[in-house]
Amino acid sequence: MNQNQLKALYAKLVSRKISDQELDALLDYFEAGESGEPEAMIAQELEYGELPEIYQPSEVSAGQRVFAKLKAEIFSEKTESPQKARLWPVIYGAAAIAMVVFGAGLFYFKQNGKEITESASIVSHDVAPGKPGATLTLSNGKQIRLGGAANGQLAIQAGVKVSKLANGQLVYELRPSADTRTDLQAVNMLSTLKGETYQLRLPDGSQVWLNAASSLTYAANLIEGGVRSVKLSGEAYFEITKDKHHPFVVESPGQQVKVLGTRFNISSYPDEPSIKTTLLEGSVQLNGQTVLKPGEQATILAAGKMSVSHVDVDEAVAWKNGKFMFLDENIEDIMRKLARWYNVEVTYEGTPPTKTFTASISRFDHISKILDKLSYTNNVHFKMEGRRVTVMK
Repeated sequence: MNQNQLKALYAKLVSRKISDQELDALLDYFEAGESGEPEAMIAQELEYGELPEIYQPSEVSAGQRVFAKLKAEIFSEKTESPQKARLWPVIYGAAAIAMVVFGAGLFYFKQNGKEITESASIVSHDVAPGKPGATLTLSNGKQIRLGGAANGQLAIQAGVKVSKLANGQLVYELRPSADTRTDLQAVNMLSTLKGETYQLRLPDGSQVWLNAASSLTYAANLIEGGVRSVKLSGEAYFEITKDKHHPFVVESPGQQVKVLGTRFNISSYPDEPSIKTTLLEGSVQLNGQTVLKPGEQATILAAGKMSVSHVDVDEAVAWKNGKFMFLDENIEDIMRKLARWYNVEVTYEGTPPTKTFTASISRFDHISKILDKLSYTNNVHFKMEGRRVTVMK
C-alpha cells in the first residue's frame, strides 16, 4: 500500500465513510507491518492497549480529538466482528502513525463545522527561508547591496576589479597597471544579515561561502605582509587555492587558522558557546600548534580550552549544501540556527526542553515545515506570532 492509498483510507476512516472491505485492508496493512518496522512494533504494542509515549498526542492537539472520535463514534457505531473488536487499538495506532508519516495538519477533521489542524497557528504565520544577499563595504565607506546591484563591474581599487556575476557571485580579479594607485590599506568587508548567504571568489581564486549573520574582512588585493589574510565573524566554508609562497590565514576571535590549500569550515558566532573548525581536505594549523587531519573538528570553548574529535563532516557543511543536519542537538542550539536563517526571534515558555533531536531537513523549506518535524515526537511544541517563535514543552 503506497502513501496515497494510505492517505485516502485514513481520510475515509476519519469521516466514517470507510467500507468494511477498506477497513479490513487497513487493519491487515498495519497488523502485517507492511509499512516498516516502527509501525509493526506499534501495532504489536497496541494489541495490549498501550500507545508508545513517542506517539502520544498532546492534550490540546487535533490528533487527540481525532483519536477520541475514532474510538467513541466510528467503532461504537459499527457492528464489529470479534477480529475487528480485538484489533481496534491497532487502527487507533494507525491514526497516530498517519499523523507522524504525513505531518501534523495534513489531515483534518471537522468539529462544529470548523476545520482544525495541528499546525494551524504555525502555518498562518509562516516564514520563508533565507536567500542569497549581502552588503559589500568598500574601503572608502561606500556600501553596495549585492542583492539589488546590477551585474558587472562594481569597483576598482588597489589594482583589483570587483564584479558581480550573473549567478550572483562576487568576484575579485587582480588588474595591476602602472596608473593604478596601489593602496595596500584598502580594506573591504562582505557581510550578510540574518536570512542571507553569499558566495565570494577572492583575488587568488579561493572560494568562500558566507553563512547568515556573518562577515568577512580582507584587503582588496588580499595580500598583507606576504600572507593572504581574512577576518571572519560568524560562519564560512572555504576552498583555498594553493600558493606555497603566500599562506592563507583566517582570523576569528580566539583562533587563527593557517593553511596552504584545503577545504574547511569555521563556525565562530559570538552567540555560540564554542568555535568549531572542521577540516574536509588538506591540513590546517590552529593557533600555531594543533594540526587537523581530514575528518577532524577542533572545538574551542570560551575559556580557551581546545579539543579535537572525529566528526561527520557532512553535518558541518550541511548549511552550504542547502540542508540543516541536527545530530543529537538540543533545542536551543537548533533554534539559534533557525533564528539566523529565517530571521526570527526565539523565546521560551518555561524551561527549554532537554530532549535532543536528530534530523536532516532542507534549508529551502518554510519554517513551519521544520517546526512541525521537530514537534512530531511531542517533546517540544511551537507557537508563532509574526516573526516570533515561542518554544514550549
